[in-house]
Amino acid sequence: MANSKRPPTADRPARGRRLPAWLKRPLPSGDALTHTRRLVKSLKLNTVCVGARCPNLGECWSRRTATFMILGERCTRNCHFCAVETGSPAPPAEDEPQRLAEAVAHLNLRHVVITSVTRDDLPDEGAGHFARCITTVRTRLPQVTVEVLVPDFHARPECVQTVGAARPEVFNHNLETVAGQQRRVRPQADYARSLKTLELARHMAPQIRTKSGLMVGLGETRAEITQAMRDLRGVGCDLLTVGQYLQPGARQLPVVRFYTPEEFDELAELAQSHGFRGVASGPFVRSSYFAESLYTET
Repeated sequence: MANSKRPPTADRPARGRRLPAWLKRPLPSGDALTHTRRLVKSLKLNTVCVGARCPNLGECWSRRTATFMILGERCTRNCHFCAVETGSPAPPAEDEPQRLAEAVAHLNLRHVVITSVTRDDLPDEGAGHFARCITTVRTRLPQVTVEVLVPDFHARPECVQTVGAARPEVFNHNLETVAGQQRRVRPQADYARSLKTLELARHMAPQIRTKSGLMVGLGETRAEITQAMRDLRGVGCDLLTVGQYLQPGARQLPVVRFYTPEEFDELAELAQSHGFRGVASGPFVRSSYFAESLYTET
């Protein structure tokens, strides 16, 4: 049964847990936010901003940007940190690439991030649909750079190759958490498999930048974070994001602890010392948060 209560936000956490001062900020509003909301609704597009209850929704939509979530709104996996609905998805919408390109054009985006639910039910796990979305956006808007945030595709080379052949500028797959927390946080995924997916992308399309993201605050140790960074660099990962896990709803895992802004600065320095080409680390950092800046500045 769907939860009828209002979803938690950055200023109203799940289970009533008080947030530290650095995680409190005013909620943006205004014409730009309304414009983005209406455009997404009119084109019948899904966004991870809404699906995952992202705390940055108001800020990003006020800047007329959004992270589009293709292949439906239901995921075939049930990660314990994620608020995206789990269930039996509908078949991919054939006109979704065209509607996506229309939104990118209307928002005048220079860099678009395209992610998806996980589609273990599809023969190619959605790789072909990703490729069609990339190609459609690029055909209509050749000046736009494209970043994809993909599921692990079970590390199937043919799926990674399909997406890579469409030539996105950035191929992102999130490790999400350290090795010791994987089973608790995302039981249907696999740490080594995620690393393999990134490694395949690096080898098959070396001109494409690879990227991954980590959440902290789930019970990991500093040594485990360091090892995850080493593992990502070991498969040639170029870009890294590190952000605070915030419990999106009562059914998701609780926060074990909140990292301070100073600790995020330390994690950025740690990542840079391991040779990442670009790092974004902060309490509100997410994979797609200011993704254009991380891409263009590296």
